[in-house]
Amino acid sequence: MTTRIPRIAPSEITPPETYFNRRAFLSAALAAGAGATLGRAAAAVVPAAAGAPLQYRYDAADSVGALVHAPDQDETPNTWEQITHYNNFYEFGIGKGDPARYAGQLQTRPWNLAVAGEAEVTGSFPLEKFLNPYALEERIYRFRCVEAWSMVIPWVGFPLAALLKQFKPTSRAKYVTFETLYRPSQMPGQRVPILKWPYLEGLRIDEAMNPLAFMVVGLYGRVLPNQNGAPLRLIVPWKYGFKSIKSIVRIAFTEQQPQTTWSVAAPNEYGFYANVNPNVPHPRWSQASERRIGASLFHERQATLMFNGYAKEVAYLYKGMNLHTYF
Repeated sequence: MTTRIPRIAPSEITPPETYFNRRAFLSAALAAGAGATLGRAAAAVVPAAAGAPLQYRYDAADSVGALVHAPDQDETPNTWEQITHYNNFYEFGIGKGDPARYAGQLQTRPWNLAVAGEAEVTGSFPLEKFLNPYALEERIYRFRCVEAWSMVIPWVGFPLAALLKQFKPTSRAKYVTFETLYRPSQMPGQRVPILKWPYLEGLRIDEAMNPLAFMVVGLYGRVLPNQNGAPLRLIVPWKYGFKSIKSIVRIAFTEQQPQTTWSVAAPNEYGFYANVNPNVPHPRWSQASERRIGASLFHERQATLMFNGYAKEVAYLYKGMNLHTYF
């Protein structure tokens, strides 16, 4: 299941206004109060605002290639502007530009994360302690929204499996539930009953342990912006984007399949699994193709790939299941 991310020149993935050395980028430390190391790379703990360049010190003697687990993909990433100004984050409003417009008021420090349920290690942890053990990696992943638009995004983070193993889930832990911050004073969308708040998502434990599932703390070599889910979010690249929950404050291990926000809001349209499947239409539109944000008018849509192009890495998880019923 382990393959390599191709070595892409930094000039090919970095927006025009900034430039980051790729090897140092892979070893970067989260700058806003938390540090992480890669091999002997020493992380500098330098306070910074969301969107600021990650600050770090780097030991060039270290090798990082063997630590990267992701399928090859050579598509051009979207720009910083596109990724940070076209997204869904209903806690700040239903418009694509609302998160960028209103998320600046969200305070992401201090930040605590609670761990509960069927695990040997539970409790409440400051973000810094929560993140400190993990080396940071760059993962360039496709992102497919259930609304049939897509992007390619260079995230910075660490494998979800590494995080979950730290808490030693018991044999009764069949699922993992994630919960978003509930703070209506700073998240104006939560003042309106668009959805049942706080936002909840979940995975089967074997899905969560797949090497592609990724906890994100950065984007394009910078601290993760608020509108993209700061300070900590999930990315599950083979599922529709609403599964990749943002601004996480709680993780719980459960024996029973958890309720999730969209499956409660519209169970006939959004199911628990939400695997990208171009052969199964949404009740109100086709999923056979997608609109890549930023694509030219002459190539506005492209075919959607099964499991968003990650079938080789994840199809085994669903052997024997009826993939036509995930909604």
